[in-house]
Amino acid sequence: MDMKKISTLLGVIGLTTALPATASFDFELANGDKISFGGYIKVDARYVDGDVKYQDYWRGNNPGEGDTSHFGISVKETRFNTKYTHGDVSAFVEMDFYGGGGNEVATNSSNPRLRHAYIQYKNIIAGQNWSTFMPLAALPETLDFAGPLAGEVFIRQPQIRYTYGGFKVAIENPETWGDDGIDAPGSGGGTVSEEPDKKPDLAASYTFKGEWGEVTAAALARWLEQKTGDVSETAFAANVSGKINVGKDDIRFQVNVGESGRYIGAGMTRDIVINPDTGEYEVEETTAYSIAYRHLWSDNWRSTVYYGAAETDVLEYERSQWGVNVIRKLTPDLWAGVEVGNFAVDDKGSDSIDSDYVQFSMKFSL
Repeated sequence: MDMKKISTLLGVIGLTTALPATASFDFELANGDKISFGGYIKVDARYVDGDVKYQDYWRGNNPGEGDTSHFGISVKETRFNTKYTHGDVSAFVEMDFYGGGGNEVATNSSNPRLRHAYIQYKNIIAGQNWSTFMPLAALPETLDFAGPLAGEVFIRQPQIRYTYGGFKVAIENPETWGDDGIDAPGSGGGTVSEEPDKKPDLAASYTFKGEWGEVTAAALARWLEQKTGDVSETAFAANVSGKINVGKDDIRFQVNVGESGRYIGAGMTRDIVINPDTGEYEVEETTAYSIAYRHLWSDNWRSTVYYGAAETDVLEYERSQWGVNVIRKLTPDLWAGVEVGNFAVDDKGSDSIDSDYVQFSMKFSL
């Protein structure tokens, strides 16, 4: 990165953003039930410079090549949730504002988007939640939404899950993302198969915990159906992840292998692809990993440095992202920080492209 780019990127750091005063709401109801409201307001000021087109946050997809020099301010990650508890039963609903709509000419409106909606009864969860295959403890603390998504399992979907101690098992909503049927909006290419999925996805995980941290092993089984090419295949994937304590610091990691398809990178690769060498339909295989180290400088200052990457076997996609940040706690519920990093696309058969970014964020938790 030349000095001109560095100067432009660092100029964003001086931006300031005001947040409205908000508070946490918890209510004890007369019949012993409880209801609470939570979430956070997050403001992101982001500048991207390079060959990869601008996105509000990086995913594992390929946004396309283009001479990019783009600055934007967004509050779309802001989210609200509510939880109602009645004895052994609780219900949780959460939304953010990545649902599209609006414009930047006058109103900058954004439509709300459902994130979670589930019922929990003792050891059973039914509804939309993070996939049982997704290792939440391994996600790093980043300003860019979710960090190195290219190297992470990242998916929410309806499911029915049973938990017993460290063991979890679930049947989850199936979806074959391939080269058949109707367009899949926002997927970065490919379609949703017209062939109906006949069996649910099956996910299971086991977590080992101690004072040293935690490690999780997970497995995934799916039955993929595509009308075009008469594809009916079984797909398997596995991951190992963890959060290891190093004094007050921690190391977070995950390694994913197998035919994980749409579960990796929030749109990196389709489940079923056409082999460019043979012209045959095949189930894509992906290897993905991420690692992050978080350091506490003091009670009020902390930093995370991270890296994530993924490669596919058939189409030979390759995506990666690194970042480093510094975060300052201003009050118990308010922090501000700066993050710099890079997102790169090195797919076979196309030019290697990348973009640098710098992001200033403020987050106030309700």
